Amino acid sequence: MSIDGPWRAVARGAGLLSPDGGIAATIFAEMTALATRTGAVNLGQGFPDEDGPVEVLDAAKRAIDEGVNQYGLGMGNALLREAVAAHQSRFYDIRLDPEREVLVTAGATEALAATLLALVDRDDEVVTFEPFYDAYGALIAMAGGRHVTVPLRAPGFQPDLDELERAVTDRTRIILVNDPHNPTGSTLSLEAKQRIVELAERHGAHIVTDEVYEHLRFESAHVPIASLPGAAERTISISSGGKTFSTTGWKIGWVMARPELITAILAVKQFLTFVNGAPFQPAIAAGLALPNSFYTGIADALRTKRDLLSAGLAAAGFEVFPSRATYFVVADAAPLGVTDAVEFCRALPERAGVVAIPLSAFYGEANRAEARTLVRFAFCKKVSVIEEAVTRLASL
Repeated sequence: MSIDGPWRAVARGAGLLSPDGGIAATIFAEMTALATRTGAVNLGQGFPDEDGPVEVLDAAKRAIDEGVNQYGLGMGNALLREAVAAHQSRFYDIRLDPEREVLVTAGATEALAATLLALVDRDDEVVTFEPFYDAYGALIAMAGGRHVTVPLRAPGFQPDLDELERAVTDRTRIILVNDPHNPTGSTLSLEAKQRIVELAERHGAHIVTDEVYEHLRFESAHVPIASLPGAAERTISISSGGKTFSTTGWKIGWVMARPELITAILAVKQFLTFVNGAPFQPAIAAGLALPNSFYTGIADALRTKRDLLSAGLAAAGFEVFPSRATYFVVADAAPLGVTDAVEFCRALPERAGVVAIPLSAFYGEANRAEARTLVRFAFCKKVSVIEEAVTRLASL
């Protein structure tokens, strides 16, 4: 018996609807399986292979030992909400009321889901840049919205502001901005951010920002859209501790917005997970209080890894595009004679013992040709792992 329903639209939004009407495996699952089968170095999925700071790990252990293991407050642990507010003040001069303007979630993905489900009505338009984090299409479909994209083109992956202006209309409910940007490693210019604020104000739209890579920047400090003139009232800012503290499996995120928006998002979130990760929330609070040297240190360490991998990719024959943030670098395999990055990535584990992800996985079906020869590599791995990958890629 076949089963139909809203899941089909969600699968289609994620690009996972297979020709036979089922759900296809993601390219991430496929590449990870290939890495396991072949023993290839996995530079595909973006998760670190080293634990985060001992202060954070020890704080989680203490919380478990102290009995912080049961349901907590729906808004989240008070220590974490206060730490988030202090972090925003310390780094960005943004003042938040931790009691009314900060909501803890099961990672940034749940924060995005709850926000879209709370604010998007059927057929409302949600504008994102393309390529986009793969969950965006699925979550917009889940909310019943229409996904409108603005292209980011190599090598700089910056939006054309005229194309952005044409995409945002009175039908736009949300402009969803991922900055720093996964999968390209780019960062939005201040001019682009200011234009987003202007367009949102002109058309009565909300701005939702996904800022999980905010501290993994290599060339300049992060400037949240919510800190720009005229933005705070209409911006829902989202971040998490997973990328900053190398604790991606803990799934501790947060939403920051004015109280009435938090109330709307909480109304949805409480029926998704209600609460999560009790002992991990005070641990992430401890991480947010770490000194500035920690934050500069993680960026410096990743910059070294970026440079090592980028040089290795260039030596192997790729055209390597600048990575200004995150822990991803995009390279063009066309100089190697590649015409199809998907097939290239499927063959790469056997051919060179390395796994990567075709950038087309981050595009809607209509625009995948934009990335037909582009490949994303992750460098959030031990230096020794990247060195081994570089050695193997030299065989290309």
